[in-house]
Amino acid sequence: MAEQKKQEQDLNQLLKVRREKLAELQAEGKDPFKIVKYDVTHHSQDVKDQFEELEGKDVTIAGRMMSKRVMGKASFCHVQDLKGMIQSYVARDSIGEESYKEFKKLDVGDIIGIKGQVFRTKTGEISIHASEVTLLSKSLQVLPEKFHGLTNTDTRYRQRYVDLIMNAEVKDTFIKRSRILSAVRRYLDGQGFMEVETPMLVSNAGGAAARPFETHFNALDEDFKLRISLELYLKRLIVGGLERVYEIGRVFRNEGLDTRHNPEFTLMELYQAYTDYHGMMDLTENLYRYVAQEVLGTTTIVYNGVEMDLGKPFERITMVDAVKKYSGVDFNEIHTLEEAREAAREHHVEFEERHKKGDILNLFFEEYVEEHLIQPTFVMDHPIEISPLTKKKPENPDYVERFEFFMNGWEMANAYSELNDPIDQRARFAAQEELFAQGDEEANHTDEDFLNALEIGMPPTGGIGFGIDRMCMLLTDSAAIRDVLLFPTMKSIKE
Repeated sequence: MAEQKKQEQDLNQLLKVRREKLAELQAEGKDPFKIVKYDVTHHSQDVKDQFEELEGKDVTIAGRMMSKRVMGKASFCHVQDLKGMIQSYVARDSIGEESYKEFKKLDVGDIIGIKGQVFRTKTGEISIHASEVTLLSKSLQVLPEKFHGLTNTDTRYRQRYVDLIMNAEVKDTFIKRSRILSAVRRYLDGQGFMEVETPMLVSNAGGAAARPFETHFNALDEDFKLRISLELYLKRLIVGGLERVYEIGRVFRNEGLDTRHNPEFTLMELYQAYTDYHGMMDLTENLYRYVAQEVLGTTTIVYNGVEMDLGKPFERITMVDAVKKYSGVDFNEIHTLEEAREAAREHHVEFEERHKKGDILNLFFEEYVEEHLIQPTFVMDHPIEISPLTKKKPENPDYVERFEFFMNGWEMANAYSELNDPIDQRARFAAQEELFAQGDEEANHTDEDFLNALEIGMPPTGGIGFGIDRMCMLLTDSAAIRDVLLFPTMKSIKE
């Protein structure tokens, strides 16, 4: 306890000294916060990559000072910018006596600009021999101690700005995330898709099985919900003749937090007229290969030490065959609800009274199959009970033309041959309303405007939803969804 108190006193003293330094600068008319711009010519990594052509030439860099070593008339410091870190040699004779005094007063964490010549030190480190050092912003807080770093994950997520400064691999993850999204857009744009935007505030949150967040819109004195999916608006655009559309956007689901779930997350949905779920499988394979190659330079990825090959054709298996393969139970041989319940009891698969045969098949799948789907796999032909927006298989109407894409035991995407029969769709909505009445808070509600759109006429269409955050987790080898969300949802700290 005494040790902790001493640390707090030491910290408070350091913070006091930094504020005093700022006040001194301001009194001398050298307020760094009055500087409005600084012309940067290069980033740290550019200087290193282009050393042969830049050696002996002047460059200007800017960034955060991460270390400082004062040695009499000459000093060294390291400056960190977007692309990395570079050393600067700061000599009194090169920058002048007054400037050198000011440099010695700088603190680790300050943002500075350095102009000087590119050279290589005796130890071989590419550096900048400073001719000018400019304080661009005074840091009034103290960065975490270098060697212990910022290791508390809760603090890292709450103070992502510090996390990005202290942990280079974190910055790299988010740079990769940005590149993943750019690659996804490039691929789809090249396939003739249009990027569109649809409402986040909706009166009827449909298109998925999830509880919505609710809010009140004062101007209309009406309750609205935050969208849980992108589906029903994008399908309206297919009705309108746009043929190939996609949206990458935040959706909101009022559910728990864990390593793969955050209440707001990034979903991409796309819809393509005149194709089916087989077309969506081909698109998914090609998209994943393209993005991995563009961002990682390979179609072989490693997640948590496990290698996954995106270069080979992805496995395609029906849900019934997958359950048979991993549990030994063949649902083709189960004809009644009672037989399904009996199989569940024998295999210790828990079910509820309201569950039908198809629901129980899905429970078997979750219990016995998912964990085995490490390599890219399409699980096809789901039972109709769990797929209210999907076309039935013509040869077997108990099942629908749907697949879920799995990697690493996770569901990565969900796709359908979209239901475009308005009469069938109305009946499915009615079944969902019945489930809601029985206590299923995640059931869909009837959307009359969407039904009207289907009655206008929607062509045969393939559609798919991709979990972008999970895609980023896999491609950056990140353990939790919070590691790929810049600002994940956190419980408030009570003062």
